[in-house]
Amino acid sequence: MRTYGQYCPIARGAEIFAERWTPLIVRNLYLGCGGFSEILEGAPGLSRTLLSQRLKQLERLGIVESAPKSAGRGRRYELTPAGHDLFKVCVSLGEWGARWLEIAPENLDPFVALWSMCNTLQRDRLPNRRVVVRFDFTGPRTPDRYWLLIEGGDTEICRTYLGLDEDLFVTAEAEAFVKWHAGQLSWAAAIRDSRIQLNGPSALVRAFPTWNARSMFAGIKPVSVTTASPAG
Repeated sequence: MRTYGQYCPIARGAEIFAERWTPLIVRNLYLGCGGFSEILEGAPGLSRTLLSQRLKQLERLGIVESAPKSAGRGRRYELTPAGHDLFKVCVSLGEWGARWLEIAPENLDPFVALWSMCNTLQRDRLPNRRVVVRFDFTGPRTPDRYWLLIEGGDTEICRTYLGLDEDLFVTAEAEAFVKWHAGQLSWAAAIRDSRIQLNGPSALVRAFPTWNARSMFAGIKPVSVTTASPAG
């Protein structure tokens, strides 16, 4: 681990927190992603090798602990009290980012928004039967297609066709979907401007937007850095 060589708590904390991917790993663990593959899925671009290294490092530091899975191979990971305390730093960083940083085109990965939505769904509002939702996203990236499987209170995002009947079809601009989940675009405005379109049974069409618990930072109003008043 690289070190600043300073006793300052900010320097010592940054040596851990500022390691690439560490804040996202801590975030994913806080959201309940206990399996290796679950943590990896929520961090597109992170390699299996680097995730393994980071988890071992966080275990040595007492931020993460793991135990063999009760069934099957692999281990289950979770945050220790120190890890939960470190997540508070993630929240503070997220609040600052939501307030002061604009969502740029390179941030418009609809899979991340869909993954985040899947991990914060209003589960008491989900259908009590199996439902398959197909998502077709358009935007600056190549068109993306994903499937959300809801069954028995559990949810799963799939990148390949499940071979099951599709119940609801969502066609959306990646930017609109990301900003809706982030709390920067209302559902009414997205529907009115046809930036998000739904097709399927009317009951599912009406229910879909109520499943989204939105980002934990959805209530923070962004401030445009370019228009913010200078201090003094």
